[in-house]
Amino acid sequence: MNKEIHLSRADDVASPIDPDMTRFMALQSEDGAPFARWDLGTPEQARDAFEVVRRRWTSGGPVMHDTVERQVPTRHGDVRIRVYYPSAQRAMPALIYLHGGGFVVFSLDTHDRVMREYAARAGVAVVGIDYSRAPEARFPRALEEIVDVTRWLHRHADSLGLDAGALLIGGDSAGANLSLGTALQLRDADEALLRGMLFNYGAFDMIPWRDSFARFGGGEYSLSSHDMVCFVNRYINHRDELDDPRLRPIVADLTDLPPACFAIAELDPLYDENIEMAERLRRAGIGVSATVYPGTIHSFLEAVSIASVSDRAFAEQADWIRDLLGRR
Repeated sequence: MNKEIHLSRADDVASPIDPDMTRFMALQSEDGAPFARWDLGTPEQARDAFEVVRRRWTSGGPVMHDTVERQVPTRHGDVRIRVYYPSAQRAMPALIYLHGGGFVVFSLDTHDRVMREYAARAGVAVVGIDYSRAPEARFPRALEEIVDVTRWLHRHADSLGLDAGALLIGGDSAGANLSLGTALQLRDADEALLRGMLFNYGAFDMIPWRDSFARFGGGEYSLSSHDMVCFVNRYINHRDELDDPRLRPIVADLTDLPPACFAIAELDPLYDENIEMAERLRRAGIGVSATVYPGTIHSFLEAVSIASVSDRAFAEQADWIRDLLGRR
């Protein structure tokens, strides 16, 4: 059963951490032991370290029928995409997936298995976008690249064996932020290119003031409040940008967006803003499926090789995608 959606309060009693999440964190700590703290070195050093730490979690999983890479022109130059095909079907629906990493770290490779899981389970192609990362590329460059790639995919879907009328967008953490920002920008341009949105423990507010930052942000549950401050500081140019709804969609007009599916980690500094975003979308008349997964931490989907709760979340999201597309 899905845990009832509710806003966190200081006197709420959270579930105990899932033992598989404890193992997930322990193995990451073991693999990360040789590296310095990510925020104390250069961006390149942080990225190199995270590639190593995440390597364990990208192995195994579904085998694809085919995987191709292309360079897509954008206003900021060519951007690499990677397309995962679970079968030889033509005119395949596609999920555009944006990896997380605080706009600073992670890559197509760190999220390779995540994307293969969606492709195999939902029977859709998955398109990963290698967007530019901060601090070398600050807001709004990554967002503008993704908007341009999404428009290009819609125009050139046939050349990739995709169905232009069945494109979804989604991502985790910073990738969820970029997904919703893309949907907002396309809506404002009166371009109805997307059929649905998939949000995994998304960063929707960018200001760490909510109860869940105090309750779950001390570092004992992987992502810390300090991490979030560092990520935001590397991504924005000036604090005034926090008034921009493309960057901070918790303040956006959310009407006329496609249906949304949320996977919410319970023991996550971003818990409160995910609950609020799901409720705000519902109040705006958007179809929403939102599930809190008890005892889980930020990035828990990446633990699918060892965690039954991660397996369940992927299965439930794949069902949502199939239902949305009428492919059950």
